[in-house]
Amino acid sequence: MAAAALTREGGGGAFRRLFRFYRQRDASDLRGVVDFSAPGGQVFRSQLSISSVSDQDAYRAGLRPVSQWKAYGLSGYPGFIFIPNPFLPGCQRHWVKQCLKLYPEKPNVCNLDLHMAPEKTTDLWGQSKEQLRRKGSSKWEPRSLLEKLRWVTLGYHYNWDTKQYSANHHTPFPSDLAFLSEQVAAACGFRGFQAQAGILNYYHFDSSLGIHVDESELDHSRPLLSFSFGQSSIFLLGGLKREEAPTAMFMHSGDIMVMSGFSRLLYHAVPRVLPNPEGTALPSCLDQALPSDLPAGSVIEHSSDEDWQVCAKYLQSSRINMTIRQVLAEGQKFPEESGTNGKGQASSEDSHHENSKAKRHKPNTA
Repeated sequence: MAAAALTREGGGGAFRRLFRFYRQRDASDLRGVVDFSAPGGQVFRSQLSISSVSDQDAYRAGLRPVSQWKAYGLSGYPGFIFIPNPFLPGCQRHWVKQCLKLYPEKPNVCNLDLHMAPEKTTDLWGQSKEQLRRKGSSKWEPRSLLEKLRWVTLGYHYNWDTKQYSANHHTPFPSDLAFLSEQVAAACGFRGFQAQAGILNYYHFDSSLGIHVDESELDHSRPLLSFSFGQSSIFLLGGLKREEAPTAMFMHSGDIMVMSGFSRLLYHAVPRVLPNPEGTALPSCLDQALPSDLPAGSVIEHSSDEDWQVCAKYLQSSRINMTIRQVLAEGQKFPEESGTNGKGQASSEDSHHENSKAKRHKPNTA
């Protein structure tokens, strides 16, 4: 049954039906998926605040001048902005390396912390890079620790059990990612955005992200920023109620989504990760290395060829997504807490990030 027919089908649960449709490994009818590289239909051009970000600050964040970006909205989704890859050539590599090498380091928190002793998770990159570099194409080869990574939290660490942030569980937010987020938010009309919490999700071809809404932040007036790198995916954007039928869209490497206003509290999901549409091991936007002359004050760093080889091998079957949030309004504080210790991040490593194998087996404990 085609996706359109599933949408028209009566009764509740349209989101769940479409999630299952796109989740199928053999789902071949993708004609109804919005492709912002060839916009049409319900897609319209969205205006950006070009004067809010200087070309120099854009360059420092690894972005093209905002005047060169294309931004789109979707009819029926006020506050939703889609920006197809605004990154300068080579600059996506920095963020991929940070997500694999730096951001999983302590004191940040990841799903592996739930099942492994602290000393086992202090250097995921060092423990995984040789295994990744040697890795062949067989899916039966054991996964490295980096390949078992499902999520990392930054800044105010999200508690998957209570679905809350806490003043008691906070570590410094990465300055480079904060700067990138501030520029993107300003370009979308949200000057003064403060990147206070980040959730990084790591997907493979057998991964999905269940239907949910991001409402735990205390300030919903600020946008949710989403950055994607690596393989492509289908993203479903629904309504204020879980049952409402969603709109399906492709997300490719370098694409940015901004959910604000009405769209800030909409249900959404990622049912499926897809090979990039160019048919190559990696999308071509990741082929280019960084130029040697980065601007003064750039937050972008050069990667060694050795480090990028590890990242590239990982991305051949994976996608990384960074979602950045402002948790508190200016001057706002968390309500008083009782009996919290900032621990107990989740009862399962897949409480937020689903894996097809997790439905048949207990979560891997290593």
